[in-house]
Amino acid sequence: MITELGHFALVLAFGVALVQMVVPMWGAWRGRAGWMAVAEPAAAAQFILIALSFGALMWAFITSDFSLQLVVANSHSAKPMLYKISGTWGNHEGSMLLWVLIVALFGAMAAWFGGNLPPRLRARVLSVQAAIGVAFLAFILFTSNPFLRMDTPPFDGQDLNPLLQDPGLAFHPPFLYLGYVGLSMAFSFAVAALIEGRVDAAWGRWVRPWTLAAWVFLTIGIALGSWWAYYELGWGGFWFWDPVENASFMPWLLAAALLHSAIVVEKRESLKSWTILLAILAFGFSLIGTFIVRSGLLTSVHAFANDPERGVFILAILGFFTGGALVLYSLRASALEAKGVFGLLSRETALVVNNLLLAVACFVVFVGTMWPLVAEMFLDRKLSVGPPFFNAAFTPFMVALGLILPIGSAMPWKRAKIMRAIYPLRYVFVLALALGGLAFAMQSGRGLLGPVGMFLGAWLIMGTVVDVMQRLGRGPGKLARLRRLPRADWGKAAAHGGLGITMAGIAGLMAWAVDDIRVAQIDEPFEVGSYTLTLHDVSEERGPNYLTTIATLSLAQDGKAIATLQPEKRFYPVAQMPTTEAAIDYNLARDVYVVIGDAQDGGGWAVRTYIKPMTNWIWIGCALMALGGALSLSDRRFRVAAGARKQPAGVPAE
Repeated sequence: MITELGHFALVLAFGVALVQMVVPMWGAWRGRAGWMAVAEPAAAAQFILIALSFGALMWAFITSDFSLQLVVANSHSAKPMLYKISGTWGNHEGSMLLWVLIVALFGAMAAWFGGNLPPRLRARVLSVQAAIGVAFLAFILFTSNPFLRMDTPPFDGQDLNPLLQDPGLAFHPPFLYLGYVGLSMAFSFAVAALIEGRVDAAWGRWVRPWTLAAWVFLTIGIALGSWWAYYELGWGGFWFWDPVENASFMPWLLAAALLHSAIVVEKRESLKSWTILLAILAFGFSLIGTFIVRSGLLTSVHAFANDPERGVFILAILGFFTGGALVLYSLRASALEAKGVFGLLSRETALVVNNLLLAVACFVVFVGTMWPLVAEMFLDRKLSVGPPFFNAAFTPFMVALGLILPIGSAMPWKRAKIMRAIYPLRYVFVLALALGGLAFAMQSGRGLLGPVGMFLGAWLIMGTVVDVMQRLGRGPGKLARLRRLPRADWGKAAAHGGLGITMAGIAGLMAWAVDDIRVAQIDEPFEVGSYTLTLHDVSEERGPNYLTTIATLSLAQDGKAIATLQPEKRFYPVAQMPTTEAAIDYNLARDVYVVIGDAQDGGGWAVRTYIKPMTNWIWIGCALMALGGALSLSDRRFRVAAGARKQPAGVPAE
């Protein structure tokens, strides 16, 4: 009964979304306040109905209702409860239901908290958001119905993919979806502004909180996915430039550019056309990611589906929304005249350079991701574009971004003197250069990657501190001014400092990692770097829904015991699939990462050991970036948005 109610709620939500798409837009065009007012209750009703539908599907997973095809294919009665719940979105149909739930959530929040928006703009924003919901609700109902029944329910299910049975993967997809699906709101604001033919400082302030919220969630989602890949897949890497990893990273880069571009719109009423274009492209790349994951076009460990017919449907959605918005942009962009004038040396110019670097970096990732497909289709050649290409092509843009960021932050609006901006940073630059030189002197036979990363990390972190101190001014009362500093300034400092920490962590890990693969004998110590490991025992045990081989190793340094490590090799009988569970001794300076392999014919066990320096800096930096975004989002100036464009009583805003 609950399943049927969930299916009915989904169909009803589709009807409500159609009403929300058409009626408020027509009302805004005709100037009818009553028709525009339909948008708010419709948005709330659509969200409640989809939430009920999603809750019904989750209940089916929790109770192991094997009358549903989806539950049979992705669950098992012996599976731990956490993974029964996460199984709701650990598949194509359920994840698409989560997709439309988040679209509806952002629309409902715009209805509930957008009371200071002009009525016509609010109606158009909610109509565009509903149109996105209509497209994906139709996709679910006609091609990916999660409520299909089994003719003869089996006794038990086929289990969830064992790689997804992990806490990191339980929380990674919801945060990721809140991020790149959340960019739909920036897209809706952009299209609504194009329909009105007006973008001003108030619009820039309205669109920033939505983009910032999406960027924060996307940062958390990408970091969780990277952390999961690091400890779960057994190869010790945090990023493989997988097509689906890239699909989430490209919108992140464009969302970061959009955030900085919207600042220029808000402060100086410049870069209007560019900001609108970024809003369209950021969500467009989110749709491209959805297409990559679900079309079977590119192979990935993250892919949800391998169905060309579904891929064609999503491609049509991508073409309609992104293509339609770009056509509208081409027709309206000339009307978005910039008002602010700024010099060649100014904060505006620094933000333009920031935008160009992020946008070009995104384009490089896009080319590397899609080139194998293009080569196969048009050149009849099978190519593989892997980490060497991305590391070589992408890294220079991030190095340039790190170099200019502290200087750009120190520049004033409209017109700046470069030496005045650089002067407070002179000692910071020298100290960062000295740290990079120290790293180069301490390493032997290595390249420049590690020292350059240390320099950039120190430059960004210390440059952020100098920027905060500059805002406090001179003279007594600095502590009081520090307490009164707006949260947005603290957020900016945390985000930029977090970027520096992440850059340093990535460079240190890639430059100074040590790896060792050997056959280890029981109770025979072996050396890896400055550490001594000893394999003491290997045993067979049984988990809730898997069989496992557990090794016990001791870790020591200079004769002093540090930790006991227990890597596992699991086998899931239902799914007939093995997984690797690495054992990691975490440390701020380094990780010792151990993986157990197979028993060897001549005795002993295959053991892989990695010494990973500064790995945890990567996720600490990501957490700081997300915290910085959250601090900025909590600033009162964002919460009240821009209640600027006051209208005479009884006259709807244009």
